[in-house]
Amino acid sequence: MKIHPTALIADSAVLAEDVQVGAYSIIGENVEIGSGSRIDSHAVVNGPTRLGENNHIYQFCSIGDDPQDKKYADEPTRLEIGNDNTIREFSTISRGTTQDKGLTSIGNDNWIMAYVHIAHDCYIGDHTIFANNATLAGHVHVGDWAIFAGFSGAHQFCNVGAHSFLGMYAGSSRDVPAYTMIAGQPPSPRGINSEGLKRRGFSTEQIRNIKNAYRIVYRKGLKLAAAITEIEGLAADQPELDIFLESLRNSERGILR
Repeated sequence: MKIHPTALIADSAVLAEDVQVGAYSIIGENVEIGSGSRIDSHAVVNGPTRLGENNHIYQFCSIGDDPQDKKYADEPTRLEIGNDNTIREFSTISRGTTQDKGLTSIGNDNWIMAYVHIAHDCYIGDHTIFANNATLAGHVHVGDWAIFAGFSGAHQFCNVGAHSFLGMYAGSSRDVPAYTMIAGQPPSPRGINSEGLKRRGFSTEQIRNIKNAYRIVYRKGLKLAAAITEIEGLAADQPELDIFLESLRNSERGILR
């Protein structure tokens, strides 16, 4: 291990042999850090928290501290972060609360830029991007490949679907379906994230099918239940619509429309 002599490591912390910890950083009780991970200077990682392999925590981050919830009463809740994540300067990620499952969870290969806040009980998938100052309130679920532009965010208990895109300053108080782009103040749907889908290998036909499903929801003037039924008739031969349908069916706050 490459531990700077000014770093403070709790006795109960478990660090892989090749973990690097920079100057004046603090690794608290019940923290586990996997192989290849690097904690830069002046960062704080409190527990119970588990970081997987090859994560890079930049300087001045606060990872795994108490949730910002006035109901929190020192219960032993957790934060779990997967592998290959980059978390840039001054980001804050809180543990969960017992009002939910007691867990905040972040997957693999996520790119989290400076000053991002991920609140208690959030669930983040894989390959997401959070630009500077993006903010999640508590209990937000974010699907794989979602992108939050600078200063964008989501209200508590919102679901943000896979491959979606939230434009700069867009703060959604409703669920954002998979593939959907939102922008503006107040935010509104602006089509699908077709450029992102091209970069991820979706075919021209698949993107055309997703655009058609979007039109059924947002352009035909149908009630949501009727739109879901129409898309279900297409999904048997167009499996790329499955996650779009799932995000529509599972919406509890109502979709942004």
